[in-house]
Amino acid sequence: MDNLTHSLVGALIGQAGLKRKTGLAMPALVIGANLPDIDAGCVLLGDMQHLALRRGITHGPIAWVLLPLALAGLLYGWDRWQARRGRRPESRRPVHFGWLYALAFIGCLSHPALDWLNSYGVRLLAPFSSRWFYGDVLFIIDLWLWLGLGFATWLSLRREKRGGEWRRPAQVALAASLAYVGLNAAITWQAERSVADAPTGTEQVIANPQPLASYRRSVVSGGNGLYAVDGETLPGVPLDRCDLAAARAAVPAVDNFLIWARAPFVTPREDGTHLLGDARFADSRSQSRFSVVLPQGTCPERPGA
Repeated sequence: MDNLTHSLVGALIGQAGLKRKTGLAMPALVIGANLPDIDAGCVLLGDMQHLALRRGITHGPIAWVLLPLALAGLLYGWDRWQARRGRRPESRRPVHFGWLYALAFIGCLSHPALDWLNSYGVRLLAPFSSRWFYGDVLFIIDLWLWLGLGFATWLSLRREKRGGEWRRPAQVALAASLAYVGLNAAITWQAERSVADAPTGTEQVIANPQPLASYRRSVVSGGNGLYAVDGETLPGVPLDRCDLAAARAAVPAVDNFLIWARAPFVTPREDGTHLLGDARFADSRSQSRFSVVLPQGTCPERPGA
C-alpha cells in the first residue's frame, strides 16, 4: 500500500491505546510502519532493477526483527541524548526500550501485511525465498481507506486534546478497516471463482481491484503469455515461441522484469520488435512504466511463425 495508508495505520494503533505504554511510542509506530520501504531508493536504479529489488529483503523475516531493533535503539538514544542536554520534553512519558521495540515491531509487521493486500505483490519470505505473495484485495491506493483512517485519526486526536474518550474512534476505525478488507477479500474470491471459461484459458486467474470503485474487479485470465482482460484478448505471442532465456542473459532489464512479472505477455510492434509487459498492468498508462523492449530476434516476427 502507499505510505499514507501505512502511516495512518501506525498512528491509529497508537491512538487505540498503545501509545500510553512508553514515551516516543508514536514515532516507533508510525516510522516502523513505513520502515520496510527503505528500499524505495531502488527506483533510482536503471535496467528495471527496482522491480527485482523492491518489496524483498526489507519486507521479509530478517527485516521484521532487525529494522524495529534499529529504530528502537535510535529512539532510545535520542531520548537519552535529549535528557543529557536538558532538552527532553517534560510531558514525555518515561521511555522503555522493550516497549519501544515491541511497538516498532508491530508497526513494521503491519507494513508487509498491508502490502500483501494488493496485486503488485510482496516477497514475505525474502531472503529465504524469492516467491511473491498476492492478496488481490485492495488497489495499491484506496481512497476510501484514506478517508476512513484519516477521519478517525483526526477525531481521536481532537477528542484527546479536549479530554474526551479518544481511544474508541481509533479502535472502531481499525475494526472497520479489517471488516472492509474482509469484504473485499470475499469480492475477489467470488470474482476469481466465477471464471469458468475464458478466451485464453484459466490456467491463471487474477481479480485486480480497481481504484475508486473498490467493489469492482478487472479479471485477468490465461497463461503462457496469452491473456484476456475482462474477456478481451490481449495481442500476444506464446511465451514458448520466444527465447526468453537468451533475452534474460543478454539484457538485465528483461531479467529484472521477469523476476517481478506475474502474468508476462509479449506484444508484437509495428517496427518488428516485441514489448514485454505484464497483463496486470496492460493499460497504456501502466505499460509505459511496466514494460521493456525485447532484443531483436527473441520472438518470431509474425505471431504464427
